Amino acid sequence: MSAAKDPAKGQETRTKLLDGALRTLTEQGIAKTSARTIAATAGVNQALVFYHFGSVDELLSAACRHGTEQRVTRYRERLSAISSLSELLAFGREMHEEERAAGHVAVLGQLLAGSQTQPRLAEATAAGLALWIEEIEKVLTRVLSASPLGEFADPVGLSRAVAASFVGMELYEGVDPVGTGRALDALEQLSVLVTAVEDLGPLAQRAVRHRLRRTRA
Repeated sequence: MSAAKDPAKGQETRTKLLDGALRTLTEQGIAKTSARTIAATAGVNQALVFYHFGSVDELLSAACRHGTEQRVTRYRERLSAISSLSELLAFGREMHEEERAAGHVAVLGQLLAGSQTQPRLAEATAAGLALWIEEIEKVLTRVLSASPLGEFADPVGLSRAVAASFVGMELYEGVDPVGTGRALDALEQLSVLVTAVEDLGPLAQRAVRHRLRRTRA
């Protein structure tokens, strides 16, 4: 049976191309990412890029989803165990270090750069980020429901703000690592303030909620 007609062999080749596309983005950047460079990185014939995906743009779009699904799956169990905002921020800092060391921040930067001129890639990158936003929203909904500040926060909007901040810091660190560290420190300090409010007694919490309602009104 030929490789083209062997489902297992075909899936193996697709996976090689997906991983090869991500490695090429990391090592050579979007400007040098082509069918030839991806195939060389994947160790397969260049024609297989078009056989399995139709175009380089389609391959990059699929690679974006493939890579994000892998990363979200890796962290999903840890995210489901988070029970406070301070734990979420601590996790974010740890994940930041892991993702940068593994080269995934570089991939994100290249995908965002390519998305400026390639609509299909922009769509796939947005879909990939949506996977992260969905997981963050679950954590925020769970954590804020038990917080005296919960009624004043929008988990849906906040999850997008968190994701946007994370993306921004991931990219900003390349030009100002010290500034990124200070930004993360500031977020941790903010979590200390939130924790302090959550640790107040019932009467104090009611007073805080009352004050916030008046401010919001």
